[in-house]
Parts: sequence; C-alpha cells; structure tokens
Amino acid sequence: MPAEISAPAAYFDITKAPLRISAVRLKVRDLARMRGFYHSILGLQVIAEDAQQVTLGIGETPLLLLSGDPALSPNDPQQAGLFHTAFLLPARADLARWLAHAIQLGQRLQGASDHLVSEALYLADPEGNGIEIYTDRPLAVWHDAAGNIRMATEPLDLQALLVEAGDTAWAGFPQDGCIGHVHLQVGNTEKADRFYRDIIGLEIAATYPGARFYGSGGYHHQLAGNIWNSRGTGQRPSGMAGLEAVEITLNAAELAQIKTRAQAAKMPHSAHSEGLTLHDRWGTEITLKA
Repeated sequence: MPAEISAPAAYFDITKAPLRISAVRLKVRDLARMRGFYHSILGLQVIAEDAQQVTLGIGETPLLLLSGDPALSPNDPQQAGLFHTAFLLPARADLARWLAHAIQLGQRLQGASDHLVSEALYLADPEGNGIEIYTDRPLAVWHDAAGNIRMATEPLDLQALLVEAGDTAWAGFPQDGCIGHVHLQVGNTEKADRFYRDIIGLEIAATYPGARFYGSGGYHHQLAGNIWNSRGTGQRPSGMAGLEAVEITLNAAELAQIKTRAQAAKMPHSAHSEGLTLHDRWGTEITLKA
C-alpha cells in the first residue's frame, strides 16, 4: 500500500502529492462560447485573454487554457484524448452549491455517481469535452481490509446532496479548488501502463474493466486511462478539437528520474526551461513542470 499523506480532517491533501495536475489545455473551435461556458457554469475566472487564447483559473493560478481555431475538425469521442477533466472541490457543501447552481441555469448533467472514494457529477462542455465536478470522501474510507483502494460506480442521491448546500449560494470556483485528476481515452490499457506507470512513474492505484487509475502519493488517481470508446485507436489527428496537453507539477528529483527513464526507453522527449514534454503512444502531450 502506498504511503498515505496526512491532511486536516483526515482528507487527502492533493497539493502534497509528488505529482499533481496543474492545468489542462484544450483546442477549441468557438473560443468565445467556450470561455463563456467555463466562466458561467464552472465559475472559473478569466486570468488572461487575447483573440486566440483564454486562460481561466482561480486568482492568478491557471487551471484551463483554451486555444481557439475555427478550422479545427470537431472532437471525435472515439479517438484517444480526453474522457474528462475532473475539477476537485474542497467540501461536499461546495459540490451541493454547484449542483444547485447548475439546476438554476438549466445545465444538463450526464451522470451522478458515488465512487466510494468520492462523489461526482458529470457533464460536457459545448464542444463535447467531458467534465467531472467532484469532492473526495475522507481518506479513512478509501481502503479495504487489505489496504487496497476501493472504487465503484453507484448512484448518487442528488436530493440528499442538495441539503448540504444550506442557504449559501454558489459564488464561483472555490479558492482551494483544483484539477484533481484527468481521465484519458487510450487505445490499450497495457500500453498505457508502460507509459504512465513505467515512464511517468505513477502507481496503478485501482483497476476497473477497461480502465486503469494511476495515483501519486497514495491518491486514488491523478490520471486514468480507459478504452470504453477508443479500444484499438491510433494517434489522435492533430487538426482535431479537444485535448491539447495535460500539465503536471512535480519536484526536480522526480523530473530527473522521468527524464532518465525516457532516455533509457529511447522515448522521444523535449527539455525546456520549465521541465520536460513527452507524448504517450496516442499523441497525448504530457508537460512536466518542476
């Protein structure tokens, strides 16, 4: 069992994990519409923008970068790339307030699940990019008697969740929120293991039919890969809207180890001033920043 990271109130402190998601970059066809969606529905703040790109996040911390190009082909849900970006809220009450906000705006949900380690709501943006809004359960309930992380997909009681909102309205994405994980579509889970486990250095925290969940520092997953829609797919076409890159923050020692493993495996990679960029075998860019 991986070493656990202590956190106040027995909740996992994802900011202390050795590897953590810092931002996601999407290529979009309608930049203005997508900017409006993430600002109004998710409550992300616009940090910077010009005619080609919008950066959204919390305060001065970027979480989502949108690059606009009307010439892109529409996202194909059977290609490798993004299954969903998962935005982690600090408390169950925040999830309840976001749900009430979504209902008020008439935002359609695609699902609502109790995953044992977390409670999650699912939707998609106007161009079909999957989104998860979730909150973690206390760390103490994550494991079975043998110390393995238990995950499942069970119905979530939305009425019971809404009670948690109280009289406080959603006021935008919380200051302590972040991107908790990114779930990818891949063509083969064993080949995904050879990149995300063997090169990036993440642990297989849990498995599910057709999916792997990769964690760092004892978290249930910072990254995941599934073949539910994309079994056997090849490289994602470069001119297609959707996922452009996942940015991961880590310390310098971890970065050096990943570079050494990539060199030993003769895997193409590029070093830059902030860190290292690699691509999985389906073309998904992983940018590592120390």
